[in-house]
Amino acid sequence: MANILDKINTPADIRKLSAKELNQLADEIREFIIDVISQRGGHLASSLGAVELTIALHTVFNTPSDKIIWDVGHQTYPHKILTGRKEKFKTIRTYGGLSGFPHPEESEYDPYIAGHASTAISIALGIHQAIEKKGTGQKVVAVVGDGSLTGGLSFEALNHAGQLKKNFTVILNDNKMSISPNVGALSAYLSKITTGTKYMKFRKEVELFLKAIPRIGSQVAKKVKQIEEALKSLIVPGILFEELGFKYVGPIDGHNIQHLIETLKNVKDIPAPVLVHVITQKGKGYPHAEDDPSTFHGASPFDIESGIFNGKKPRKSYTQIFADTLLKIAEKDKKVVAITAAMAEGTGLCRFREKFPDRFYDVGIAEQHAVTFAAGLASQGMKPVVAIYSTFLQRAYDQIIHDVCILKMPVIFAIDRAGIVGADGATHQGSFDLSYLRIIPNMTIMAPKDENELQHMLYSAFTINGPVAIRYPRGMCEGVEMDEEFKHIPYGKAEILTQGRNALIIACGNMVHRALCASEALKKEGIKTTVLNARFVKPIDKDTILSLAEKMHNIVIVEENVKSAGLGSAVEELLFEAGIEKVNLKLIGIEDEFVEHGSQKELRERYGLTEEGIRKAVKELLSHNTFYHKFVKRKKA
Repeated sequence: MANILDKINTPADIRKLSAKELNQLADEIREFIIDVISQRGGHLASSLGAVELTIALHTVFNTPSDKIIWDVGHQTYPHKILTGRKEKFKTIRTYGGLSGFPHPEESEYDPYIAGHASTAISIALGIHQAIEKKGTGQKVVAVVGDGSLTGGLSFEALNHAGQLKKNFTVILNDNKMSISPNVGALSAYLSKITTGTKYMKFRKEVELFLKAIPRIGSQVAKKVKQIEEALKSLIVPGILFEELGFKYVGPIDGHNIQHLIETLKNVKDIPAPVLVHVITQKGKGYPHAEDDPSTFHGASPFDIESGIFNGKKPRKSYTQIFADTLLKIAEKDKKVVAITAAMAEGTGLCRFREKFPDRFYDVGIAEQHAVTFAAGLASQGMKPVVAIYSTFLQRAYDQIIHDVCILKMPVIFAIDRAGIVGADGATHQGSFDLSYLRIIPNMTIMAPKDENELQHMLYSAFTINGPVAIRYPRGMCEGVEMDEEFKHIPYGKAEILTQGRNALIIACGNMVHRALCASEALKKEGIKTTVLNARFVKPIDKDTILSLAEKMHNIVIVEENVKSAGLGSAVEELLFEAGIEKVNLKLIGIEDEFVEHGSQKELRERYGLTEEGIRKAVKELLSHNTFYHKFVKRKKA
């Protein structure tokens, strides 16, 4: 049998295929995705579940003129393959290759970027209104996952769309909710009938006829409508969307291409907001992903036949160390509670959930609520820990300020994936947390140099009467020996790791070990450096830094964060306020730009966040530093 995927270059090619060929195409797309992701890693399970839906959307809608807005990009690999990026798909999530998410700079078929959940309906509605005002007539479709509906932004947008009462389509790609028994012949038949133009016309004519009856017509029509809604609520779970002003269609089988195509054709011209509820299976077509969709959501390279992941390292990750430490602390303190926003696995809280189910809260994709909920718990004497990715904490910025920091609520933020994350790209890099948290009054910020220091920091955080943020990177730990007992870290105190007179290197977090390696390499070249582990980014250790700056006028500051408003800025501000003028500073950090996708190694090399980058920065500072040479001459004289 000829390979159909080889002949598909644009969605226009799909629209020429027969029903049998479309089904074959779906199988080939799945095989292609599994083959590539088994080698590269990526978001496998969600994309496998959205294959037929993607084919149907591009068959019915005239893309790229019509706009498909995806909520998060986890489900968009089939979309990329069918929209001219098939040949480059093997470069997915690699440096210089395809993004793992939709990106308008990559393709005209991607109207908007999609890295964070719950944004699609708002974006799509804005595009829809702009198109309406321009009078160009394109259709707009938002595709959201069931998890995205736990985010308040989705409901704000649904409410607005319902008010506008315009032709606007939302596809709910549901691969988790427990309504799948409704999928079947009866549901398919009902959906087919209720979306057909004849039915819609008949319904409207009956309504007009009843209302025309003198005196009682409107009352009868209202009663008929109530009966219709009551019956509908018994067989379909769409009454909520109907109340928001949407015509609800479904649930329908998201793996039946012909049914999807027929339904989408029927709803695309309805002059009202429509929500089509599609049931799909995460990991569809790959048994290992079907059995364990959570593990295969964001998969590292794996063996296709066995489903076993490659390259497992013996060292623990920072996430695991956080999880182990929190469990130990919670065993001794019943006031400790853990909160996550739909990321129990990603933040390492699964074992906490199993051991302390009454003290574990997964609030869904609702970061704002997670933070304010934690503040409420803290106000009553509980000890909440909000485990969250750096990039997702950004979504709750007002809540951090208004609900936590103003009243000094003792909420601990365990900030995972801080700094350079890697292949997920610009929407997921944790580049900003030191900056956006440091400017908030009452906030304490810590960054551990290794796993041992992480456990001590988390332990120490519970002794601080106020908000605390501990940020740590994605990936494996340094492999240092772990202390058996927790130790208290003195508040706001840095740690001098090496002593040297030529230059001062101030580092925090995972940059500390790189600074130590650079210091050792420089020592072999006759350059002796002092390495200071900042530990606290707020408050910084003013006394120690000023004391060292008086002795060494050449300072390199390294942080895996944007240069603006982070550790480097804090040191600059301190020196300026202290009136220390003859100091030469070199900041190593992320430039004023969004970090695109690539491996962590490649991206760190790009920004000089490596042993070699630090070594080079110190040597350049010493060789070209005017103040340094003046300082040496004065000492000799």
